[in-house]
Amino acid sequence: MKKSKILMMAGSLLLLSLFALPLWNITLEAPQYPDPLGLNIHIDGLQDGNNENDVRNIDLLNHYIGMEHLPKDLPEYHLFPIIVAVMAILGLIIGFTGKPKLYLTWVIVMAILGIAGIYDFYLWLYHYGHNLNPNAILKFVDKNGNPMAYQPPIFGSKQLLNFRVHSFPASGAYVMFLGILMTIWAFITGKKES
Repeated sequence: MKKSKILMMAGSLLLLSLFALPLWNITLEAPQYPDPLGLNIHIDGLQDGNNENDVRNIDLLNHYIGMEHLPKDLPEYHLFPIIVAVMAILGLIIGFTGKPKLYLTWVIVMAILGIAGIYDFYLWLYHYGHNLNPNAILKFVDKNGNPMAYQPPIFGSKQLLNFRVHSFPASGAYVMFLGILMTIWAFITGKKES
């Protein structure tokens, strides 16, 4: 079997790691929490990050400043596993064809899906951080008296009140990126093999 076929099939199969590994991680550090609170975002839901009950504790803290409860069920939690499975199977089928142009098409579709996923994540964070309950227990305003927003960063670190919030890709994202790099390598190798 050609090297390009093996790379394409192996790279697309790495997507299946997203069924076990977290895609993204948000960590909250504060003086009152010696162990930072963590939130692992999986393709099918949220899980505790650093400690047991992190999701529950973050949800309670957020509720005090008027944020909505963390979602236990979103359409994305049902859609993302289907997309990942379909793209992995499609990658296998494309790998069997041995056609480098199809390898590149798969990579482009993955890039479009990745951009759409990040945009969806941004919209969710924006909604979550800006639609605060006006009757919240704690209310914080800026120097002009306007209610403050508490949108966590999509990537990087940000100070939110006394919390330092970090948002970065988790292990599943790195494995997925490795799979995509392998499929790009398959395209390059396939062109040379032709």
